[in-house]
Formats: sequence, C-alpha cells, structure tokens
Amino acid sequence: MTKIAKNTVCLWYDGSAEDAARFYAATFPDSSVDAVQRAPGDFPSGKEGDVLTVLFTVMGIPCLGLNGGPAFKHNEAFSFQVATTNQSETDRYWNAIVGNGGQESDCGWCKDKWGISWQITPLALTEAITDPDPAAAKRAFNAMMTMRKIDIAIIEAARRG
Repeated sequence: MTKIAKNTVCLWYDGSAEDAARFYAATFPDSSVDAVQRAPGDFPSGKEGDVLTVLFTVMGIPCLGLNGGPAFKHNEAFSFQVATTNQSETDRYWNAIVGNGGQESDCGWCKDKWGISWQITPLALTEAITDPDPAAAKRAFNAMMTMRKIDIAIIEAARRG
C-alpha cells in the first residue's frame, strides 16, 4: 500500500496526470513519481485500467494528479512558487516549463502545457521588493512589472537606482 501524506495537493488533469508528474520529476529537484494507480472500473472520463491517479512529489510537496476529465481547468488562483538562487536556475526552470509547450505570462509567472501556473521567483527579486528603503523597493517592483521572465541583473540595478 502506498503511503499518502496527511495533506496532499490534488491537481485535476484531463488524462495526462502521469505525463505531468514525470515532467515535474525530471525537471525539479526533490521531485518524484511515487505511485500510479489504475482505475478498477470504468469512470466518467476513462475506462477500467486507465491511469486514475498519480501520487507524485514536486520539490518536496506531496501531490496527487487526478485524471478527472475535461470538466475543470486550472487557473492562476493556484500556482507553484519556485524560489531560485541565480539567473541560471531561473532560466533553467522557466525554459523547461515554457519550452515544453508552456506559456509565458507577466512578472515571473508562466504556465506549463497542462495549465498549472508557476511563479519562477528569484530570491533577489523577493529581497529587492521588500527592501527597507521604500524607493529602492518601488524601483525594483516597477522593473519587475515590465518583465515576463525575471532578469536578476535588471532588478538589482533598479534596486540600486
């Protein structure tokens, strides 16, 4: 029997939960596909033997992918926020998500090809927009507002003035 965490994030997919879980496991550290459960009988969006749920971990967060069908779509009300330490890490995650059928959005947000939203957020951005100097924080914030993928060098330059 597979151990299920006390609190697990359940993400709804239209038949692609296993593909998404395998992508996340290959892309992010401390991520894995932990179990794939097949339906013991037919269900509204599938047949007996189809993948029904996938237990997986994304950067240490336990998740369950449910192949629930086309009834519900993901939106920005839920996102994974990934704190990155440098531009190389920021670029790597951003490019993996967007380059695998995903979509860019504003201010460090993007969506993967399954519609899950991600915030690829450099620690330098978080530090800059929470700078104790309100003018420095505002300059960094205004710079961020013009970006899609976050450029740390531009954020740091704006913070310095």
